[in-house]
Amino acid sequence: MENNDPTWVEALTGQEQDTIRKFYGAFNTRQPEILDEICSPGWKDIPLAPGQEDGPRGLQEIMRQLFTVCPDIRVVIHDIFGTHERAAVRASMEFTHINEMMGIPPTGRKVSVALHEFHYLKDGKLTHTWHLEDWFGLLMSSR
Repeated sequence: MENNDPTWVEALTGQEQDTIRKFYGAFNTRQPEILDEICSPGWKDIPLAPGQEDGPRGLQEIMRQLFTVCPDIRVVIHDIFGTHERAAVRASMEFTHINEMMGIPPTGRKVSVALHEFHYLKDGKLTHTWHLEDWFGLLMSSR
């Protein structure tokens, strides 16, 4: 919808919201290949993890590793907000700490890692994702 008011801000479209939900849903359904459908081929994951390949395939490999280390991992979306082609997400990654992770021995405790992410979209696909995970929850589970 076009509006001539210079203060008008277009909302996230339904397609954009669906794309974002599918992105996080790929963790819950254990289907990292969904990223091939919802991310542009040149999608940027910022910052990359050590050794992470650029593009969707890089995150797919990390997801597979997480599925092995944290078999009950799931992502819970708490908020999605933004404007057309720009979205912010507050979510959490939840799992039971049953395997060594980041050098921390398993505790058997439930862990919640806060996620704060910002997405750029074009034509309903993700083009960039800036993310910050608060791994303090994992550190606290070891105490």
